[in-house]
Amino acid sequence: MNSQPGVPGIPTFSSIEAIREFVATCRRRGQSIGFVPTMGALHAGHLSLAQRSKVECDVTVVSIYVNPSQFGPQEDFTRYPRPLEQDLLLLDGHADAVFLPTDDLMYPVNFSTWVNPPEISNSLEGEFRPTHFRGVATVVLKLLNLVTPDCAYFGQKDYQQLQVIRKMVDDLQVPVKVVGCPIVRDEHGLALSSRNAYLTDEQRQRALALSRTLDSAERAIRNGESDGHALMAEMKQHLIDGGVSDLDYAVVADPHTLRLMEHVHLPAVLLLAAHVDQVRLIDNRLIEPTSA
Repeated sequence: MNSQPGVPGIPTFSSIEAIREFVATCRRRGQSIGFVPTMGALHAGHLSLAQRSKVECDVTVVSIYVNPSQFGPQEDFTRYPRPLEQDLLLLDGHADAVFLPTDDLMYPVNFSTWVNPPEISNSLEGEFRPTHFRGVATVVLKLLNLVTPDCAYFGQKDYQQLQVIRKMVDDLQVPVKVVGCPIVRDEHGLALSSRNAYLTDEQRQRALALSRTLDSAERAIRNGESDGHALMAEMKQHLIDGGVSDLDYAVVADPHTLRLMEHVHLPAVLLLAAHVDQVRLIDNRLIEPTSA
Protein backbone atom coordinates (compact mmCIF):
# COMPACT_ATOMS: atom_id res chain seq x y z
CA MET A 1 0.00 0.00 0.00
CA ASN A 2 1.13 3.53 -0.75
CA SER A 3 0.22 6.69 1.14
CA GLN A 4 -0.83 9.94 -0.50
CA PRO A 5 -0.81 13.33 1.25
CA GLY A 6 -4.12 14.55 2.59
CA VAL A 7 -6.10 11.34 2.03
CA PRO A 8 -5.34 9.09 4.99
CA GLY A 9 -8.64 7.20 4.73
CA ILE A 10 -8.24 5.72 1.24
CA PRO A 11 -5.66 3.00 0.62
CA THR A 12 -3.82 3.36 -2.70
CA PHE A 13 -2.05 0.60 -4.59
CA SER A 14 0.34 0.66 -7.52
CA SER A 15 1.50 -2.96 -7.81
CA ILE A 16 -0.18 -6.10 -9.08
CA GLU A 17 0.46 -7.93 -5.81
CA ALA A 18 -1.01 -5.15 -3.68
CA ILE A 19 -4.25 -4.68 -5.60
CA ARG A 20 -4.80 -8.43 -5.86
CA GLU A 21 -4.23 -8.93 -2.14
CA PHE A 22 -6.71 -6.13 -1.36
CA VAL A 23 -9.34 -7.71 -3.60
CA ALA A 24 -8.64 -11.20 -2.19
CA THR A 25 -9.14 -9.89 1.35
CA CYS A 26 -12.49 -8.39 0.35
CA ARG A 27 -13.50 -11.67 -1.28
CA ARG A 28 -12.67 -13.60 1.89
CA ARG A 29 -15.08 -11.30 3.71
CA GLY A 30 -17.79 -12.13 1.17
CA GLN A 31 -17.77 -8.61 -0.27
CA SER A 32 -18.65 -7.70 -3.86
CA ILE A 33 -16.31 -5.45 -5.85
CA GLY A 34 -17.30 -2.50 -8.00
CA PHE A 35 -14.71 -0.90 -10.27
CA VAL A 36 -14.52 2.55 -11.88
CA PRO A 37 -11.61 2.93 -14.35
CA THR A 38 -10.66 6.58 -15.00
CA MET A 39 -7.87 8.68 -16.46
CA GLY A 40 -8.06 11.12 -13.56
CA ALA A 41 -8.84 14.85 -13.77
CA LEU A 42 -11.98 13.79 -11.96
CA HIS A 43 -15.30 15.63 -12.02
CA ALA A 44 -18.89 15.01 -10.95
CA GLY A 45 -19.40 12.56 -13.81
CA HIS A 46 -16.69 10.26 -12.49
CA LEU A 47 -18.01 10.61 -8.95
CA SER A 48 -21.49 9.58 -10.13
CA LEU A 49 -19.99 6.29 -11.34
CA ALA A 50 -18.37 5.71 -7.97
CA GLN A 51 -21.62 6.58 -6.21
CA ARG A 52 -23.50 4.03 -8.33
CA SER A 53 -20.87 1.44 -7.44
CA LYS A 54 -21.15 2.28 -3.74
CA VAL A 55 -24.90 1.66 -3.92
CA GLU A 56 -24.63 -1.64 -5.79
CA CYS A 57 -21.40 -3.15 -4.44
CA ASP A 58 -19.79 -3.61 -1.03
CA VAL A 59 -16.38 -2.25 -2.06
CA THR A 60 -15.55 0.34 -4.72
CA VAL A 61 -12.15 0.51 -6.41
CA VAL A 62 -11.30 3.48 -8.62
CA SER A 63 -8.28 3.40 -10.92
CA ILE A 64 -6.44 6.46 -12.21
CA TYR A 65 -4.23 5.90 -15.23
CA VAL A 66 -3.66 8.11 -18.27
CA ASN A 67 -3.35 5.40 -20.88
CA PRO A 68 -0.84 6.39 -23.59
CA SER A 69 -1.97 3.77 -26.09
CA GLN A 70 -5.40 5.34 -26.63
CA PHE A 71 -3.95 8.69 -27.73
CA GLY A 72 -2.98 9.33 -31.34
CA PRO A 73 0.35 10.92 -32.34
CA GLN A 74 -1.12 14.44 -32.64
CA GLU A 75 -3.42 14.22 -29.62
CA ASP A 76 -3.14 15.68 -26.14
CA PHE A 77 -1.41 12.93 -24.15
CA THR A 78 1.44 15.11 -22.89
CA ARG A 79 -0.82 17.94 -21.74
CA TYR A 80 -3.71 15.82 -20.46
CA PRO A 81 -4.45 17.08 -16.91
CA ARG A 82 -3.01 14.97 -14.08
CA PRO A 83 -4.08 16.59 -10.76
CA LEU A 84 -3.51 13.43 -8.70
CA GLU A 85 -3.62 14.94 -5.23
CA GLN A 86 -6.84 16.80 -6.04
CA ASP A 87 -8.34 13.62 -7.51
CA LEU A 88 -7.57 11.64 -4.35
CA LEU A 89 -9.20 14.32 -2.22
CA LEU A 90 -12.29 14.21 -4.41
CA LEU A 91 -12.52 10.44 -3.98
CA ASP A 92 -12.69 10.69 -0.19
CA GLY A 93 -16.04 9.12 0.69
CA HIS A 94 -16.56 7.81 -2.85
CA ALA A 95 -13.97 5.03 -3.05
CA ASP A 96 -12.66 2.31 -0.75
CA ALA A 97 -9.38 1.94 -2.63
CA VAL A 98 -7.54 3.63 -5.49
CA PHE A 99 -5.42 1.73 -7.99
CA LEU A 100 -2.59 3.79 -9.50
CA PRO A 101 -0.86 1.58 -12.08
CA THR A 102 2.31 2.83 -13.75
CA ASP A 103 3.37 2.66 -17.38
CA ASP A 104 5.96 0.04 -16.42
CA LEU A 105 3.22 -2.13 -14.95
CA MET A 106 0.76 -1.74 -17.81
CA TYR A 107 3.26 -1.76 -20.68
CA PRO A 108 6.46 -3.47 -19.53
CA VAL A 109 9.51 -3.80 -21.76
CA ASN A 110 8.78 -6.01 -24.80
CA PHE A 111 5.00 -5.69 -24.35
CA SER A 112 3.47 -6.77 -27.68
CA THR A 113 -0.01 -8.23 -27.10
CA TRP A 114 -2.97 -6.05 -28.10
CA VAL A 115 -6.74 -6.52 -28.10
CA ASN A 116 -8.24 -6.17 -31.57
CA PRO A 117 -11.46 -4.24 -30.81
CA PRO A 118 -14.84 -5.44 -32.10
CA GLU A 119 -16.41 -4.34 -35.37
CA ILE A 120 -18.55 -1.70 -33.66
CA SER A 121 -15.33 0.28 -33.12
CA ASN A 122 -14.67 0.84 -36.82
CA SER A 123 -16.92 3.84 -37.48
CA LEU A 124 -17.24 7.28 -35.85
CA GLU A 125 -14.43 7.56 -33.27
CA GLY A 126 -12.70 4.62 -34.95
CA GLU A 127 -12.59 6.51 -38.23
CA PHE A 128 -11.17 9.71 -36.78
CA ARG A 129 -8.97 8.06 -34.13
CA PRO A 130 -7.87 4.81 -35.82
CA THR A 131 -5.77 3.37 -32.96
CA HIS A 132 -7.91 4.67 -30.11
CA PHE A 133 -10.09 1.66 -29.40
CA ARG A 134 -7.21 -0.80 -29.61
CA GLY A 135 -5.66 1.11 -26.73
CA VAL A 136 -8.96 1.34 -24.84
CA ALA A 137 -9.80 -2.35 -25.24
CA THR A 138 -6.31 -3.45 -24.22
CA VAL A 139 -6.05 -1.30 -21.11
CA VAL A 140 -9.61 -2.04 -19.96
CA LEU A 141 -9.09 -5.79 -20.33
CA LYS A 142 -5.84 -5.54 -18.38
CA LEU A 143 -7.49 -3.51 -15.61
CA LEU A 144 -10.40 -5.95 -15.39
CA ASN A 145 -7.93 -8.84 -15.11
CA LEU A 146 -6.02 -7.05 -12.35
CA VAL A 147 -8.99 -5.89 -10.26
CA THR A 148 -11.38 -8.78 -11.10
CA PRO A 149 -14.52 -6.81 -10.18
CA ASP A 150 -18.08 -8.06 -10.13
CA CYS A 151 -19.29 -4.85 -11.81
CA ALA A 152 -17.45 -2.19 -13.83
CA TYR A 153 -18.95 1.27 -14.30
CA PHE A 154 -18.57 3.43 -17.42
CA GLY A 155 -20.16 6.73 -18.41
CA GLN A 156 -22.52 6.93 -21.36
CA LYS A 157 -20.85 10.15 -22.55
CA ASP A 158 -18.33 7.85 -24.26
CA TYR A 159 -21.21 5.96 -25.84
CA GLN A 160 -19.26 4.10 -28.51
CA GLN A 161 -16.58 3.17 -25.99
CA LEU A 162 -19.26 1.70 -23.73
CA GLN A 163 -20.57 -0.46 -26.58
CA VAL A 164 -17.03 -1.55 -27.51
CA ILE A 165 -16.33 -2.63 -23.93
CA ARG A 166 -19.65 -4.44 -23.63
CA LYS A 167 -18.99 -6.36 -26.84
CA MET A 168 -15.39 -7.17 -25.84
CA VAL A 169 -16.50 -8.46 -22.44
CA ASP A 170 -19.23 -10.56 -24.05
CA ASP A 171 -17.02 -11.95 -26.83
CA LEU A 172 -14.13 -12.80 -24.50
CA GLN A 173 -16.46 -14.07 -21.75
CA VAL A 174 -14.98 -11.81 -19.09
CA PRO A 175 -16.86 -12.48 -15.83
CA VAL A 176 -17.91 -8.90 -15.11
CA LYS A 177 -21.14 -6.93 -15.43
CA VAL A 178 -20.62 -3.74 -17.45
CA VAL A 179 -22.86 -0.95 -16.14
CA GLY A 180 -23.48 2.18 -18.20
CA CYS A 181 -24.30 5.33 -16.25
CA PRO A 182 -26.05 8.52 -17.47
CA ILE A 183 -24.20 11.57 -18.73
CA VAL A 184 -23.70 14.29 -16.12
CA ARG A 185 -24.02 17.86 -17.39
CA ASP A 186 -23.31 21.28 -15.98
CA GLU A 187 -26.10 23.76 -15.29
CA HIS A 188 -25.99 24.96 -18.92
CA GLY A 189 -26.15 21.49 -20.47
CA LEU A 190 -22.49 20.95 -21.34
CA ALA A 191 -21.51 17.30 -20.84
CA LEU A 192 -18.84 17.06 -18.17
CA SER A 193 -15.43 16.07 -19.50
CA SER A 194 -11.88 16.34 -18.25
CA ARG A 195 -11.07 18.15 -21.49
CA ASN A 196 -13.51 20.94 -20.59
CA ALA A 197 -10.63 22.30 -18.50
CA TYR A 198 -9.02 23.39 -21.78
CA LEU A 199 -11.95 25.69 -22.65
CA THR A 200 -11.95 29.43 -22.11
CA ASP A 201 -15.22 31.07 -21.06
CA GLU A 202 -15.89 32.08 -24.67
CA GLN A 203 -15.13 28.60 -25.96
CA ARG A 204 -17.35 27.07 -23.31
CA GLN A 205 -20.25 29.14 -24.64
CA ARG A 206 -19.63 27.84 -28.16
CA ALA A 207 -19.31 24.28 -26.83
CA LEU A 208 -22.94 24.49 -25.73
CA ALA A 209 -23.79 24.07 -29.42
CA LEU A 210 -23.34 20.31 -28.92
CA SER A 211 -26.03 19.84 -26.28
CA ARG A 212 -28.32 22.35 -27.97
CA THR A 213 -27.99 20.44 -31.24
CA LEU A 214 -28.98 17.25 -29.43
CA ASP A 215 -31.97 19.03 -27.87
CA SER A 216 -33.09 20.29 -31.28
CA ALA A 217 -32.65 16.91 -32.98
CA GLU A 218 -34.54 15.07 -30.26
CA ARG A 219 -37.44 17.53 -30.58
CA ALA A 220 -37.49 16.96 -34.33
CA ILE A 221 -37.60 13.18 -33.91
CA ARG A 222 -40.33 13.36 -31.29
CA ASN A 223 -42.28 15.68 -33.60
CA GLY A 224 -42.17 13.07 -36.36
CA GLU A 225 -38.95 13.65 -38.33
CA SER A 226 -37.99 10.26 -39.77
CA ASP A 227 -35.61 11.19 -42.60
CA GLY A 228 -32.18 10.34 -41.23
CA HIS A 229 -30.27 12.24 -43.91
CA ALA A 230 -32.33 15.40 -43.37
CA LEU A 231 -31.89 15.14 -39.62
CA MET A 232 -28.12 14.71 -39.88
CA ALA A 233 -27.84 17.66 -42.26
CA GLU A 234 -29.83 19.79 -39.82
CA MET A 235 -27.60 18.70 -36.91
CA LYS A 236 -24.45 19.62 -38.83
CA GLN A 237 -25.83 23.04 -39.75
CA HIS A 238 -26.90 23.66 -36.16
CA LEU A 239 -23.36 22.95 -34.96
CA ILE A 240 -21.79 25.18 -37.61
CA ASP A 241 -24.20 28.00 -36.78
CA GLY A 242 -23.36 27.50 -33.11
CA GLY A 243 -19.71 28.27 -33.73
CA VAL A 244 -17.86 24.95 -33.67
CA SER A 245 -14.55 25.24 -35.48
CA ASP A 246 -14.54 21.83 -37.14
CA LEU A 247 -16.98 18.95 -37.27
CA ASP A 248 -16.02 15.28 -37.32
CA TYR A 249 -19.49 13.76 -37.32
CA ALA A 250 -23.13 14.34 -36.40
CA VAL A 251 -25.21 11.21 -36.90
CA VAL A 252 -28.31 9.32 -35.89
CA ALA A 253 -27.65 5.62 -35.44
CA ASP A 254 -28.93 2.33 -34.14
CA PRO A 255 -27.99 2.29 -30.44
CA HIS A 256 -26.73 -1.31 -30.55
CA THR A 257 -24.90 -1.55 -33.87
CA LEU A 258 -24.13 2.16 -34.43
CA ARG A 259 -25.16 1.79 -38.06
CA LEU A 260 -26.54 5.03 -39.48
CA MET A 261 -30.32 5.26 -39.70
CA GLU A 262 -31.74 6.33 -43.05
CA HIS A 263 -35.25 5.95 -41.66
CA VAL A 264 -35.32 7.05 -38.04
CA HIS A 265 -37.15 4.92 -35.52
CA LEU A 266 -36.81 4.59 -31.77
CA PRO A 267 -34.72 3.71 -29.92
CA ALA A 268 -32.00 5.74 -31.63
CA VAL A 269 -28.80 7.44 -30.55
CA LEU A 270 -27.52 10.83 -31.68
CA LEU A 271 -23.72 11.12 -31.68
CA LEU A 272 -21.58 14.21 -32.17
CA ALA A 273 -17.87 15.00 -32.32
CA ALA A 274 -16.74 18.56 -32.94
CA HIS A 275 -13.84 20.89 -32.30
CA VAL A 276 -14.05 24.19 -30.49
CA ASP A 277 -10.79 25.64 -31.75
CA GLN A 278 -8.17 23.08 -30.60
CA VAL A 279 -10.46 21.24 -28.14
CA ARG A 280 -12.22 18.14 -29.42
CA LEU A 281 -15.50 17.33 -27.65
CA ILE A 282 -18.01 14.50 -28.00
CA ASP A 283 -21.61 14.20 -26.87
CA ASN A 284 -24.61 11.98 -27.49
CA ARG A 285 -28.26 11.45 -26.70
CA LEU A 286 -30.01 8.10 -26.42
CA ILE A 287 -33.64 8.54 -27.40
CA GLU A 288 -36.04 5.90 -26.15
CA PRO A 289 -39.68 5.43 -27.16
CA THR A 290 -42.06 7.42 -24.98
CA SER A 291 -43.98 5.12 -22.67
CA ALA A 292 -47.72 5.18 -23.20
